[in-house]
Amino acid sequence: MRIKLYWLSMLVLLVLSTGGCGSFVAHRMAQAPNTYPTWFAPKARVSLGFSPGFLTNFPAHFVEVGPPAAKLRYRVVEPADYELKSSSTNWLKHGQPHYDFTFHANVPGQTNAWTGAPRGTVVLLHGYGISMFAMAPWALRLAQDGWRCVLVDLRGHGKSTGRRLYFGLQETYDLTQLLDRLAQDGELKQPVAVVGESYGAALALRWEGVEPRVRKVVAIAPYAVLSNAVLNISHDYVAWMPKSFIRAGLNKLPSVLEIQPGELDSTTVLRRNPVAALFVAGAEDKVAPAAEVDQLRALAAPGSEFIAVPHASHEAVTYFFDELAAPVSAWLNGESSRQQQARGH
Repeated sequence: MRIKLYWLSMLVLLVLSTGGCGSFVAHRMAQAPNTYPTWFAPKARVSLGFSPGFLTNFPAHFVEVGPPAAKLRYRVVEPADYELKSSSTNWLKHGQPHYDFTFHANVPGQTNAWTGAPRGTVVLLHGYGISMFAMAPWALRLAQDGWRCVLVDLRGHGKSTGRRLYFGLQETYDLTQLLDRLAQDGELKQPVAVVGESYGAALALRWEGVEPRVRKVVAIAPYAVLSNAVLNISHDYVAWMPKSFIRAGLNKLPSVLEIQPGELDSTTVLRRNPVAALFVAGAEDKVAPAAEVDQLRALAAPGSEFIAVPHASHEAVTYFFDELAAPVSAWLNGESSRQQQARGH
């Protein structure tokens, strides 16, 4: 299965459009990614190798959220020994890094010490334009550590419904309704933690500030300013596209979503309501550069930590398990990096 970035697929329509107005581009930016034909997507630079059918071992459920009304698909991965192993290769093609990550696991897993009494619940949030499969390796890894893990297709992604994105302003309420559903079904074990990547990381930071049940967040490659991330992606993937088109859409996006300018940015969220988080950046990230992720760490609550992963791009940093598995587990378990180092990691 391949990870696809859809940020700029709507801009192809712009080329075919006679108007070329900012409002048109803004509406395409807010359009749900799962409503676009798959052939709009740029070629993936990261591939994940695992059986596409393995997720069927964890039954899919749907929860109604809103307004605006939508249905979110989710799966619960219970604590067990999945014997997860990973391997990776990388190469350069036309000057761009490409990565292949392969994962092996035994599913269903054998019971372990945490199966009957999970440490808590971890909600895993994927990036823009993809779906829950992108965070499945982390669900297996953290379930081995004793966490009940919840994979979810965000609004307008995967098999979830919803015709429009709100870049976190509505999605936080969706996720709170998901927690309510888990609690109703007896599947919500506190404390609640969130691990998100890219768009999902920005959403996790926003959600932590408004949902008191969320106690821990790991934010992998979150964007600081949405417009900067979109422009960075355009430069990296479609450098031929005039920046004036993209800026026109970004300028109109707040009015399309009926919000104030700046409300789409993680910097605004953290200045208003600083929360503690573990921030992870890729040293080679061109979309959410490490310096910008560290800027978010500086705005966050005291006790927040920052990790820069060498040689990792925006698309790949989530899967650098050798560098991230131990510190992410330690953070979720309430340990600082100093405590982790004292234990010999």
